[in-house]
Amino acid sequence: MAGLYLEEFKPGLVIRHALTKSVTESDNMLFSVMTLNPQPLHIDFDFAAKSEWGRPLVNSLFTLGLMIGISVHDTTLGTTIGNLGMTDTTFPHPLFHGDTVRVETEVKSVRESKSKPDRGVVEFEHRAFNQHGTLVARCVRQAMMLKRPA
Repeated sequence: MAGLYLEEFKPGLVIRHALTKSVTESDNMLFSVMTLNPQPLHIDFDFAAKSEWGRPLVNSLFTLGLMIGISVHDTTLGTTIGNLGMTDTTFPHPLFHGDTVRVETEVKSVRESKSKPDRGVVEFEHRAFNQHGTLVARCVRQAMMLKRPA
């Protein structure tokens, strides 16, 4: 598997993910419709044109999912048991149709499970940037990770 095992994560490790994605109008519309989110800032061009942004904003939950999804191949693919939580999620700058997202992940902490010897918890900080290097999303995520098989 491409993901890393618990023992391979060290606090301070920063992974700059090679995978990027240019966000399309279709991505934003489909996600908003699929999640039953009628926020006109995302789906109504006329409404959004009259906002301070002058155009639709990409749904922030799509941005969050994309940021974490981009990180999976290099971090947790096949080696995670599951997410335990997400905290400190912020969106300091909007993402717009046509923006290209790149992501980096920093390992904040690593600890072995006290009750199950085959696993532990890794705390990640994911950061997403647009093509101009502007931070568009940040999230701290805790994941239950497998140890390397004996």
